Formats: sequence, C-alpha cells, structure tokens
Amino acid sequence: MSPAALRRQIGRLLVAGFNGHQIPPELRSLAKEFGLGGIILFARNVGEPEQVAEVCFEASRLTPDLPPWVSVDQEGGRVARLREPWTEWPAARAVGRTGDVALARQMGEALAAELGACGIRLDFAPVVDVDTNPKNPVIGDRSFGDDPDLVGRFGVALIEGLQGKGVAACAKHFPGHGDTDIDSHLDLPAVDHSRSRLDDVELRPFRMAVAAGVASVMTAHVVVREIDDTVPATLSPRIVQGILRGEMKYDGVVFSDDLEMKAVSARWGYGEAAVLAMNAGCDALPVCSRHDAQVQAMEGLVRAVESETVPWARLDDAVQRLRRLKLRYVVPYDLPQPRQARAVAGSAQWKAVAETIATRGGATA
Repeated sequence: MSPAALRRQIGRLLVAGFNGHQIPPELRSLAKEFGLGGIILFARNVGEPEQVAEVCFEASRLTPDLPPWVSVDQEGGRVARLREPWTEWPAARAVGRTGDVALARQMGEALAAELGACGIRLDFAPVVDVDTNPKNPVIGDRSFGDDPDLVGRFGVALIEGLQGKGVAACAKHFPGHGDTDIDSHLDLPAVDHSRSRLDDVELRPFRMAVAAGVASVMTAHVVVREIDDTVPATLSPRIVQGILRGEMKYDGVVFSDDLEMKAVSARWGYGEAAVLAMNAGCDALPVCSRHDAQVQAMEGLVRAVESETVPWARLDDAVQRLRRLKLRYVVPYDLPQPRQARAVAGSAQWKAVAETIATRGGATA
C-alpha cells in the first residue's frame, strides 16, 4: 500500500469535531490529505435546520468515494445538541419512569426522522449505563434507571426505533460508567466491582443491546480494576477484545469515547492514545475539537501501522466494519434537503410523544 493510500485508510477511522456553523478549511484540508471517517456536531455547530442540512451536504462531499458519517449526541434531556425548533425530549430517566417501552421506541423513531431529514445518520445514543451511584456527576438522568433489566429493555426499544428508521444507534459507555463519582471529561474514574457484579448489573444492558443488533458501541474512559487495572476500558484489549468481541460475540463498530477527554489526554498523547485504542479493538476514534489533536492522532496511527505496532489486519478489520455500516446507514439515503429538514423538525406528532413522556415520567419536555 502506498503512503498516500495508507493515510486515506487511517483517515477513515477519524470522527472529527470542529467549531462554527461551517466546515472549516483546516478540516477540509485534513479530509483531502487523510480522508475522513465522519464528523460530529455539537451545539456550537447547530443553527437552524437548513444550516444543519447544508453542513451535512458539505460533509458528504469531503470524501465522495465513501461519504463521512455525520453524527451527534442526541439523547434528550441535558445532552441534546439539536433544540428548538427540533423536538425537545425529556431525559432518559423520565422515559424509563413511564414504564412503557413503546414510548421509547417512538422516541427513537422520532429522533431518526428529525436527524435523518438533516442528513445525520449516526446518533450516539442510547446511554445504557445503569444509574447506581447518586454521586455520579456525568450519567445520572442520562440513564433510564437503576435496574439493569429496565435499562436494557428501554435501550433496546430506542435502538429499534432509531435503526428501524435508518439512523445507526450507539450503546454507551461500555462496560459501564454508571457507578462512578468522577466525570471522565475531567479525570480518570475507576470501578471496583467484582466480575459477578459487573455481569449482573453493568454488562447486562450491553448484552441486551448486542443481542438486539445495535449498530455500534462506545467505550468508556473508565478503569475497571477487576478486569484491567492498568488502563481505561477504551485502551484495554481485555475489555474490548476480550469481553465485547470475545464473550459477547459483538461484530459491529466500536467507537472510542472522545480522545480529548482528560481521562485519556492528561495521561497519553493523542497519537499514543489512538494506537492503544486501535490495538484494544476500537474501530473509530472521535477527536472532537482540536485540529492539532486530530492530526497527531492520525500521524501516530500512520507510524504505528508502518512499523506494524498496529497490525495491518487490525486496520483492515476496522475499515471493513466501518464500510459495512456506512453501506447500510449512509450510502442508501438521499442527500439532505434544507426544506425537508425544516418541515420535519419539531412536528406535532413528535412533540406529542415528548409531552406524553414528560407527563408520565415526571419531567419537563
């Protein structure tokens, strides 16, 4: 493989964030040099529906041979990047409190309709962490509840709603971020439970999501001491390859969490972290803000593949998984139309579902 071809293969692993309402020149240059797996939108990138559709259209032209993902964290509650005029959804906790999985499935269908109309084909939802620690600063009401079976059932319903309407879902944060008291955006949390407890609680909703055919799984920047006390799950072959791939037989796409989060970036350079995540079994690597961090991650992977620190087979495995998923969730769909994005956003049908969840789940939509 030529150096240029290798760089373009490596670029397929990157999910890049950026600032502003338009794709900046530096990201266009990176896509031209490396290729690009996808972009991720945050509130800083979102204006009106027409503008989001235009960004998604422009993203599709960055690598025309295999278009990038456009992805977003659209969970509902406090983690929702698209707000008015789109439907504003209650947090997952309220959904779980309704006791009605049909509402979770309808929410997934509504999310898919609104996102898909803009050209967003991957939603980093649902959170299937189990909310067992009231001091948890980052999960809390993003979880459906404190019962692993309930979390699994509602997570599966949301997954089925999203994917049944053409938007890939992502179960996160594997193998469980629910019982931590540190935010991994700021530092490195740890979980101290026995393996039997992990099987009974933290891992159960992920098993249910895998059995339901979830399109992707996102790892947690959390040390699970019972399994691997040296590195967080994102960088641990024992956890990603051993449990998710080996024990659970999961053959879908694995995303790392954002490599810029302090749990990882305060301890490993971006290139080193990208290499460790790849060797652990992650297929796609979000680097959600800094252009220099994105370049460092990609350059680190190029050097690692050239030196065979990352095996060629591992790179090919990741690229092929990503390709299969794009052929299902990206390629078959028409390019976004601004008028359609506006027409679908915040429809009366979806707002009625959100209001039902809010009323029955004790939340404000």
